[in-house]
Amino acid sequence: MIGSGDRRRNSVGELRHEIVGKITEVGNKVAKFKIGDKVGVGIILDSCRSCQNCANNLENYCPKKIPTYGFKNTDGTVTYGGFSDSMVAHEDFVVRIPDGLPLDAAAPLLCAGITVYSPLRYFGLDKLGLHVGVVGLGGVGHLAVKFAKAFGAKVTVVSTSPSKKKEALENLGADSFVISTDQDQMQGVIGTMDGIIDTVSAVHPLLPLLTLLKSHGKLVLVGVVPKLELPVFPLIMERRLIAGSSVGGLKETQEMLEFAAEHNVKADIEVIPMDYVNTAMERLLKADVKYRFVIDIANTLGSTS
Repeated sequence: MIGSGDRRRNSVGELRHEIVGKITEVGNKVAKFKIGDKVGVGIILDSCRSCQNCANNLENYCPKKIPTYGFKNTDGTVTYGGFSDSMVAHEDFVVRIPDGLPLDAAAPLLCAGITVYSPLRYFGLDKLGLHVGVVGLGGVGHLAVKFAKAFGAKVTVVSTSPSKKKEALENLGADSFVISTDQDQMQGVIGTMDGIIDTVSAVHPLLPLLTLLKSHGKLVLVGVVPKLELPVFPLIMERRLIAGSSVGGLKETQEMLEFAAEHNVKADIEVIPMDYVNTAMERLLKADVKYRFVIDIANTLGSTS
């Protein structure tokens, strides 16, 4: 087992499951890591290790996976996630943080980052020259823009907020910006996109987004929408696809981190102390964060590590 102490920061917005730090202890059977290594623990602490998903390095889809917080572990105890000064995790569910990634900016990649990286790869939207739409420009959406651009795609941000245009184009490097409620702007990009990553978790119409896709285009939902109205006709007539995707397995998460380090993909963050958490939660409700809060737990608790 690995003792992953000095875990300096994790994201408030993702509720304790984007955890990074340095290893302070290793068990006598640990082979992958050593004391002092920079590591991370994402949304999963364990899985059944025997189902087809686990055999295919897709532990995130294992029906018996154990999430990092709020669930019973194999010994009957409750998993508490990252709001502590140390934690223990099995080496199979720990990923290495590359030297090119700062711990604080790497933390949100363990959920928000892999949430967009995985569907871009799986659905073939990682090819040079493709046109990828990103719906919603928040904690997940801004990383979708960054990863899609790193893959060499042309990126259009689709948003309901005109105020985000400058941010999308000048700071994140998107190629174009479209207001989803502006019919003229939407008309201008109809049938131009190879795929869309939809990060919005609120109820919203899918039909306008489907019309932006080329024939055989893919609309991938990564936001947890409570309900959807599914328009079938534009799917059938243009052989379009609506799909969903959820984080990634450990192998793909490690691959994502290596890619992020190589292409300088980092989350935009605001580092806060532990005693600021309640205020941070209030700000989250007002969407007053760009784009992830990251808690400096070690310094808050007076760690000397």
